[in-house]
Amino acid sequence: MEKAFFEGYEIGCAATTRGKVADYIPELAKSDPKAFGLCMLDATGEPLTFGEADTRFSIQSICKVIILAAALKLRGFDETFSHVMMEPSGDAFNSILKLDTRSNLPFNPMINAGAIETASLLLPELSFEDMLDYARMLCLDPTISLNEAVYNSEAQTGYRNRAIAYLLKSKGVMSADPERTLNLYFRLCSLAVSARSLAGLGLVLANDGVHPFNGKTLIAPEHVRTIQSIMFTCGMYDYSGKYSVKVGVPSKSGVGGGIVCAAKGPMGIGLYGPALDAFGNSSGAVKAMVHISQALGLHVFSY
Repeated sequence: MEKAFFEGYEIGCAATTRGKVADYIPELAKSDPKAFGLCMLDATGEPLTFGEADTRFSIQSICKVIILAAALKLRGFDETFSHVMMEPSGDAFNSILKLDTRSNLPFNPMINAGAIETASLLLPELSFEDMLDYARMLCLDPTISLNEAVYNSEAQTGYRNRAIAYLLKSKGVMSADPERTLNLYFRLCSLAVSARSLAGLGLVLANDGVHPFNGKTLIAPEHVRTIQSIMFTCGMYDYSGKYSVKVGVPSKSGVGGGIVCAAKGPMGIGLYGPALDAFGNSSGAVKAMVHISQALGLHVFSY
């Protein structure tokens, strides 16, 4: 197993040259495009790490997994999915077109429109501090904090996300205040995590929502199935179909360069490489996961 991860790490490092860091959020443009690291965590509690596994970066869209888990816990399945669908969109993560032409409801919780609407369901019961505690618990990382610089950068430049929120409000889909919703969403996107944090989240999901070391249920098993299913079909933006064929592991990416994977084992895999491909996924992390999944037979349809 260690050999497969080391080879994946080397492949990922080489692939960083094929991408570029996100620059539409000014703070993300400061990331080192050559950075790369990964962490694997299983029920033994002994992580396997390579490279920059402990470098902190902003979680970005991976927070959508945590937002969905919180919404399902707070509002339940039926209420949550009366506000957002669970269908792949085939469009870029920040697209607004189909929301205005084909449906009042966002296509799924893994695109910006869906995540913003899902975040609105958390208000007013849950504050940012509540969600920070929840993120720390799910990632098995009590040191996760808010990156204020990233948050300020997001809040000052998030014009498209503001357009999405106000369009949802105008259609009567969003009942919460758009600005309060956006403030929560921007803050959650700005959480400072590491590949090790994401491996913890992946392990909790892969372990049916049960804390791997104390046996406490953190996410209801039926909600884990829902979350993993949507990650599998929608978690890698408009590359999700090809990724599911090539890698076959429920995963979620973020433009901060992270990818979280919930693999058979149970096993959590977290990767970090801020150089992104044309779809907004870490170019190094995708290539690494293709190798690791094939080498270890992690595809969900491998028997």
